[in-house]
Amino acid sequence: MTINIANFDDLLQAARQQAQPQRLLMVFTSAELPDDCTPQQRQEFEAGHGGALVPAMVADKAPEEIQSFAALKLESGKFQSQWHVVFVASLTGANNTPASSSDVEKTLERMVASVKLGALDNMVAFDTSGNAIMLE
Repeated sequence: MTINIANFDDLLQAARQQAQPQRLLMVFTSAELPDDCTPQQRQEFEAGHGGALVPAMVADKAPEEIQSFAALKLESGKFQSQWHVVFVASLTGANNTPASSSDVEKTLERMVASVKLGALDNMVAFDTSGNAIMLE
């Protein structure tokens, strides 16, 4: 089965339709500019381009706990005032039982490490409007 995910709400709907319980694991990132950046890099960053995505916070929720992307964004603002990209992966349970908290924690740790390394293939990235994005 092919699922087209154009935005976070598409992912939310797909997760709710799965036969086994899902956990949506999220790494919210902020954009930062290294101290040793060039003047051109600083100018591009100030124009909204470039920089490095740095994990700022993580979250794990069942799809049923999230009403919509708008609700998630509002909630996330209570904990992280400004984020630029959220990376999301789904962790599937088994035998109608959600994934264990230990599995969730280990997977979130791997996701944070992957973001730091730029290894983003196993996650879907969303911008602050909830649209799926491709990073270069």
